[in-house]
Amino acid sequence: MTIKKVSTGYEVRFRVNGRGSREHKKVFPTKAECERFQRYTIAQFETQADVKPWLEKPKDMRRLSELVELWNDTHGHFLRDSTRRKSKMLMIVNELGNPAGSSLTRLEYTRWRTQRSKEGKSPKTLNNDLGYMSSMFNTLIKAEEIHYPNPLADIDNIKVPERELSYLIPDQITELLDETKRCDNSHVYLITKISLSTGARWGEAEGLTVQRVRNNQVSFTDTKSGKNRSVPISPELFDEIHEHAKLTRGNNIFTGSITSFRRALARTTIELPKGQAAHPFFSKESSYIRKSLHHERRQHLDLTKGARS
Repeated sequence: MTIKKVSTGYEVRFRVNGRGSREHKKVFPTKAECERFQRYTIAQFETQADVKPWLEKPKDMRRLSELVELWNDTHGHFLRDSTRRKSKMLMIVNELGNPAGSSLTRLEYTRWRTQRSKEGKSPKTLNNDLGYMSSMFNTLIKAEEIHYPNPLADIDNIKVPERELSYLIPDQITELLDETKRCDNSHVYLITKISLSTGARWGEAEGLTVQRVRNNQVSFTDTKSGKNRSVPISPELFDEIHEHAKLTRGNNIFTGSITSFRRALARTTIELPKGQAAHPFFSKESSYIRKSLHHERRQHLDLTKGARS
């Protein structure tokens, strides 16, 4: 290295790897800056000596199953439904034949989706499948775990036709409550009332504790949206819940009762729309029914307002 005084300051001239390597030449106001520049340039050369930007990176041949495991380690395990999501994704990977992620094509995926559709899978299920897999690629790209484009990015969701809304009439709600009252399971009737009165999913109402029922309101935690919420209830229902809580031990007011509810519903004349089958963690039947009760309440409020005016 040579540093010499020039008319505009100090000139530094050196080669980072001896004769035959690139020569660096630069002018700085001070000699100290020349020395710092030389040290920095040599350090950059030494840390990147093995990097060959003119060569293409070898193709990433990790299979989809490996990417699912990587996704689960970096992101998936933070999700509330991580176990179910991972299991679902591995099922998709297995049916696709577990190719390398970099080799998966849109055509390959859409053909598999078409076959699933012919087997009777609903558009919503197929859209969920696409969402899970596409999200995995996006997450790994963002985390710089993979360095190729998302192969599913340009695949469109299947259009899902909107269902026609229908509601239970008051007689059907009465029929349901009467039937749940006759259940051998003593919890079903009151859980149904809570769900209908508050808009809670079955699992939310079933999981209530004594501490979450106070001041004429119930508080739901660990909801599907991940947010806690409190809903007012009538003093009569408040008293009924606390009286019922005396029949159980510990803080939980109820025990598992969804199976008894389904049996009670099956004994009624109520026919639910297609697609309202029960979910293992909460009842979509009760979701449908509480919408009916809310619809009836809105009609009642509208009539009340009209009478007052």
